[in-house]
Amino acid sequence: MKSVSLLLTASLFPLQAMADFRLTSTDIEAGQHMSKQEEFQGFGCDGANRSPQLSWSGAPAGTRSFAITVYDPDAPTGSGWWHWLAFNIPASVSSLAGGASGTDAMPAGATESRTDYGVPGFGGACPPQGDKAHRYQFTVFALDTEQLPLDSGSSGALVGYMLNAHTLGSARLEALYQR
Repeated sequence: MKSVSLLLTASLFPLQAMADFRLTSTDIEAGQHMSKQEEFQGFGCDGANRSPQLSWSGAPAGTRSFAITVYDPDAPTGSGWWHWLAFNIPASVSSLAGGASGTDAMPAGATESRTDYGVPGFGGACPPQGDKAHRYQFTVFALDTEQLPLDSGSSGALVGYMLNAHTLGSARLEALYQR
């Protein structure tokens, strides 16, 4: 019985560590609609296309770098829409300032790769006019490697593949947007 108790305790430890990993923002709130600041500029949208402020804490032990993605599973594409892919963020970093994407405010060594808009960097929300509210999943990944062997031309599928191979844990903040 003692060995079963130890095994159960050991198997629950990773779940507790994952529960401690959190993603927050001063610009967006879970379950709430984002502002025009986070709307794309183009494709019929006229927002500021500004990446939101993000902070994370409680990363799992052994984290060697971070990655951030923003994904819209509700995009009418059959495969969703990648709005932001940033990786090789040093383990010493625990936040990004609002508007950091595409600027010197991104941490040294970080790479932003091609979104489904076809260019690297944050691409804000731009759901079809009159469509239901779309979900925007902001996810920070704690990785077991300092560098993913990818560049700014890497696709969302390739980045996702590499993230799945190196993720120690992740934290998500899901916001909404509708036009």
